[in-house]
Amino acid sequence: MRVQTISTRPIAGQKPGTSGLRKKVADFSAPGFLENYTQAIFTAWGAAGKTLVIGGDGRFFNAQAIATVLRMAAANGVARVIVGQGGLLSTPAVSHLIRLRDADGGLILSASHNPGGPNGDFGLKLNIGNGGPAPEAVTDAIFAETGQITEYHIATGTPPDLDQLGEYQLGDMVVEIVDPVTDYAALMETLFDFKAIREMFARGFTMRFDAMHAVTGPYAHRILETELGAPTGTVVNGTPRPDFGGGHPDPNPVWAHVLYEEMLGPNAPDFGAASDGDGDRNMVMGRGIYVGPSDSLAVLAANAHLAPAYAGGIAGVARSMPTSGAVDLVAQALGVEAFQTPTGWKFFGNLLDAGRITLCGEESAGTSSHHLREKDGLWAVLLWLNILAVRGQSVADILTAHWARFGRHYYSRHDYEALPIDQANAVIDAVKSALPDLPGQVFEGLTVKTAQDFTYIDPVDGAISANQGLIVTFNGGARVVLRLSGTGTEGATLRLYLEQYTGIDGDHGIETQTALAQVVRATDAIAGVTARTGRSTPDVMT
Repeated sequence: MRVQTISTRPIAGQKPGTSGLRKKVADFSAPGFLENYTQAIFTAWGAAGKTLVIGGDGRFFNAQAIATVLRMAAANGVARVIVGQGGLLSTPAVSHLIRLRDADGGLILSASHNPGGPNGDFGLKLNIGNGGPAPEAVTDAIFAETGQITEYHIATGTPPDLDQLGEYQLGDMVVEIVDPVTDYAALMETLFDFKAIREMFARGFTMRFDAMHAVTGPYAHRILETELGAPTGTVVNGTPRPDFGGGHPDPNPVWAHVLYEEMLGPNAPDFGAASDGDGDRNMVMGRGIYVGPSDSLAVLAANAHLAPAYAGGIAGVARSMPTSGAVDLVAQALGVEAFQTPTGWKFFGNLLDAGRITLCGEESAGTSSHHLREKDGLWAVLLWLNILAVRGQSVADILTAHWARFGRHYYSRHDYEALPIDQANAVIDAVKSALPDLPGQVFEGLTVKTAQDFTYIDPVDGAISANQGLIVTFNGGARVVLRLSGTGTEGATLRLYLEQYTGIDGDHGIETQTALAQVVRATDAIAGVTARTGRSTPDVMT
């Protein structure tokens, strides 16, 4: 093997966010782009002598990108890489393998829930030794390196065939190709009562799992159908495809509408679930009912003790700031800590590593626990199955009982996608400038209680993260959060997170958008979304 040093120059736009760097396939496949960014990671983070886990969700350009990354890893002195067979590894499986194999970190090739295909999106993210996303200090160093890079290093050797299990040499670097499912499945069996779930399926319990032609398919086939005995056909769209079958692998009622409509139809199975492109998000439904991610986190926290891994109780819970306060009430009842963090899984990592929390989640359909340091879609589904098996009730009955005990947080996220950046900024800037004067004002019959630009002080290391989103609360249990999202690749996405709490004696059977209508009107009166963007309705409501 020979190492080539290729002269290059900085390429604009290579700033990683909380989910790594996401761009169009055309950007990542342009000459030098992937190479520059990969070299920036290896230079800023350090590569020599390290062990890395590498895998992706199988989207278009995955195989070619892994081949390039492997050659660059060898050239930069990486000692060993552990790669999923076929280049496939779900994001939670990468996190688990890093921790299981005591690796120094990992590279995940995915754009998560974003579309794939030649005209779709691609991404690259660095995880560190705890299995979680790289902290801001590391991503800032990577970004700085992209602005001053002058060369990258790449080996001339040919990487091994990723379809063949085993160990291979690429220069001095060992390439170990592993089954992507086995270790993750073994972990799940230690967490949950597989025997109880098998017996539930044997009694005729029915389920539909939509893998959305994404990476979770092989995991779901192995665990649900082979190990837990769910009938063949329980998992649909279970073969990963480079373009996700032409779909958008985001598990919500809009993009997983076929499953959503089946679960609300006359012949619905008992339970329905879906996962996203890289396997870290989930959607959960019962016959005739949709479980919002905020409610799901709260129900899982209230019932986690029914699964073997959490039988001794939980240390605490954490939610991202836009997520509803439903889980806070559960924590209060259990007498454990509850934390509100910025959006981004790395903020949960510190709390998990410090033993302050056991469960955590985001409104964007990500939930997980201390078993690894990423969102874990299939884990959430299995915990729901464990709860259903032990309680012997339907999803609807469990939700109804939960609301009767804790009250209900009606909740919805309204996304205004691909906005011109100046329009999106105009909305945020207008609200931000008005924050000091909002308390006490009345909008559409709602009186503002508090208004803030959220700043997070990490309770573990004291790190300060400012400008994380705008929060306006109203008397009567209503709240709205306004944020700009960084997960898209075109324009800006303005997100409004709307919440209305109804207590234990309130009406828990109102249609969600109806229950939120007043806070929607109040938000528009404050932010002027319609006037500033020209959009009278959001593009997506979840």
